[in-house]
Amino acid sequence: MLGIAQTGTGKTLAFMLPILERLANTDGVALVLAPTRELALQIEASARKFGADRNLRVTTLIGGAPMGKQISQLRARPRLIIATPGRLVDHLRSRNLDLRKVQIAVLDEADRMLDMGFAPTVREILNHTPASRQTLLFSATMPDEISGLAAAAMKNPIRVEVSPAGSAAELVTQELMMINFDKKLDNLSDLLYGEKGQVLVFARTRHGARKTAKAVREMGHAAVELHSDRTLAQRKAAMDAFRRGEARILVATDIAARGIDVKDIALVINFDLPDNPEDYVHRIGRTGRAGADGRAITLATPDQEAEVRRIEKVIRRPLPLSPHSPLGRDSRPAAGPHRGRPNSGGRGPSHVRRPSNRYA
Repeated sequence: MLGIAQTGTGKTLAFMLPILERLANTDGVALVLAPTRELALQIEASARKFGADRNLRVTTLIGGAPMGKQISQLRARPRLIIATPGRLVDHLRSRNLDLRKVQIAVLDEADRMLDMGFAPTVREILNHTPASRQTLLFSATMPDEISGLAAAAMKNPIRVEVSPAGSAAELVTQELMMINFDKKLDNLSDLLYGEKGQVLVFARTRHGARKTAKAVREMGHAAVELHSDRTLAQRKAAMDAFRRGEARILVATDIAARGIDVKDIALVINFDLPDNPEDYVHRIGRTGRAGADGRAITLATPDQEAEVRRIEKVIRRPLPLSPHSPLGRDSRPAAGPHRGRPNSGGRGPSHVRRPSNRYA
């Protein structure tokens, strides 16, 4: 089955609850693959929460964690294995586990799992499972070229679309701000000072996330960073601090775009546009979850108009221009009272200036 639904609608429970029920009545094994360590750990938390009374052995195999501990857990013959593809293949090639008893294989965030980087690894993993397995794929986006790969991994698949692929979360208010590149930190500063709730800021690269997080901390905000240059312990600590509210702002790469569930994120800011337009849907889906309202603001420069249009093609609607946008879509100053807004004009670094009240 290929399941398509908007972000924040409960896809994890849609496969986890039936898996727990089935494993309670059979002697088989279930395998769940996720593209990031954070998502794998979150799926494990759901499994333990809802399967606590079933006494099922669960193990999570992710990079950055000690291999020895994982090998010991595998020797205990877990019934539910949650893993990232790279670490699972490491164990397969070392003959630390046998997947011949897998009855159910789940690919969460399936479009990412089957893209050009992951597809060979996923194929190798599935080749170690029985041909009679049930294969379940879930995502909010499913480009046509990935749909073909997905079909090749399944037999007689059915496609269930709660919402069309690429649909953005309905309760998220989306805005586009067109700005000059040298004013990005100015605008980010205004947005962060104007929002008192938790904020998730997306950067495109590891270096960009590191640099932006440093700038946000210099603005006086409690901020943590999440990207692949951080160790597993550092990544866990950042997510825990953000979830507990100890850090109001999380600056992250697209590691945080897929499946991560943090309650009450008030605002998502796309400080950089994503490499893949489909990732926009996943990014803004970190807010407006489980029936709550949310807000997403995307910063773009005039030379990124084509990238903005690709995002609009995915979500099948135009991104509304923010009334506070310094520039219009045609790269000229936007109409209204904010036309010709003065810059910070020699007052020192933009990230230490005092905020305006434009976003209060």
